[in-house]
Amino acid sequence: MTPKEVLELAREKGVRMVDLRFSDLPGTWQHFSISTAELNEGIFQDGLGFDGSSIRGFQKIQESDMLLIPDPDSAFIDPFAAVTTLVMICNVKDPVTEESYSRDPRHIARKAEAHLRSTGVGDTIYFGPEPEFFVLDDVRYDSGPGFAYYYVDSVEAAWNTGREENPNLGHKPRYKEGYFPCPPVDTLQDMRSEMVLALEEIGVRVEVHHHEVATAGQNEIDMRFDTLTKMADKLQLYKYIVKNVARKHGKTATFMPKPVFSDNGSGMHVHQSIWKDGRNVFYGPGGYADISDTCRHYIGGLLKHAPAVLAFAAPTANSYRRLVPGFEAPVNLVFSQRNRSACVRIPLYSKSEGAKRIEFRAPDPTCNGYMAFAAMMMAGLDGIKNGTEPPPPLDKDIYDLSADEKAGIASTPGSLEEALAALEADHEFLFDGGVFTPDVVETFIDYKRENEVDVLRLRPHPHEFSMYYDA
Repeated sequence: MTPKEVLELAREKGVRMVDLRFSDLPGTWQHFSISTAELNEGIFQDGLGFDGSSIRGFQKIQESDMLLIPDPDSAFIDPFAAVTTLVMICNVKDPVTEESYSRDPRHIARKAEAHLRSTGVGDTIYFGPEPEFFVLDDVRYDSGPGFAYYYVDSVEAAWNTGREENPNLGHKPRYKEGYFPCPPVDTLQDMRSEMVLALEEIGVRVEVHHHEVATAGQNEIDMRFDTLTKMADKLQLYKYIVKNVARKHGKTATFMPKPVFSDNGSGMHVHQSIWKDGRNVFYGPGGYADISDTCRHYIGGLLKHAPAVLAFAAPTANSYRRLVPGFEAPVNLVFSQRNRSACVRIPLYSKSEGAKRIEFRAPDPTCNGYMAFAAMMMAGLDGIKNGTEPPPPLDKDIYDLSADEKAGIASTPGSLEEALAALEADHEFLFDGGVFTPDVVETFIDYKRENEVDVLRLRPHPHEFSMYYDA
């Protein structure tokens, strides 16, 4: 879509407001709106100013002026706004240097795609994330010097089988048994369908939706794969649609990986493949799982750098409540065909070239898709460049292996602090082609340590009182 076509769309749809959106460094969408009276072709070139010092991970106050440049191809009509509103995703630009802003996550994603083309390995990389989320009926949380608590509830929760609901109609999924019961156990079928239709209305193709394993309203909607930057855009759209459809129904949706103790957390398995001249370079018929040497080396790079990559792909302290060794979590840094206990799985639903891909199972949907997808790709390309061999494929249930058998298997980091330390020690691969910059990596690590690691490290945990109060 051209800027002129955006203006025509606005007139055709009777648009009254234009909403401009961009991602902060942690990955949350930010926005401001202008009247259609201010919408003209010039803003696609000159941009609109905003205060970069008020955005997490962006500018200092003495250098706060920044510009948003709308991407006309991203335009869509907001399905939730009461006033007809046209939305565009924007790129961030420095008004002084007139260059794209190095800490703009979308800029990093675009550089990653350009770098892939420059390597000659491929011209296109596809990503297909599978974000999981909970839809809850109530959430309350707070903390202070003398208190800390959270409370979540869902009409589907197994712990509510005995609650007086006037009447309680039963049919609540038991712990770890939410995959795939039909209604009335699955109370969220129609809501997920509404989410799918809203996504399709704004141009996001969806393949499937279903209830997920956990009790208390865990769900999954899978989008059709797309190229790196477009898929990261769609992940932002996905979160926006899911949260707002839930709110419309008087419920609340969260992508927090582990909001419920004693049941499965929400992950985001990420499928990926590289193509060149219309051919899938991951496809190698006749070898293990029909993957090519290029694919195997990509896996080798991804597994080698996984601890550092997860600083971006599983980027919260809560992420490591899900990624816990010894439980059914994708923490084992090995690969396998079909095997969901491995960190990297090669799906075998189809033998066709078009379906050949890998699935990285450790990420979760709290990540900033622009940076997480770029980091995964950079790790894989580093493996291809250096011919990195992964550990031999392990076609066993890793969860059932003995302690001696597991001894030689590397694991994902056990905490956000460990993941950030891994990134601090292993980040040179991210700098190839200028995709990531030292400034971005340093700022990300500093932000996470100061605003997440230290904040939690200094606070007593509520459960510690039940463990230690009587010491």
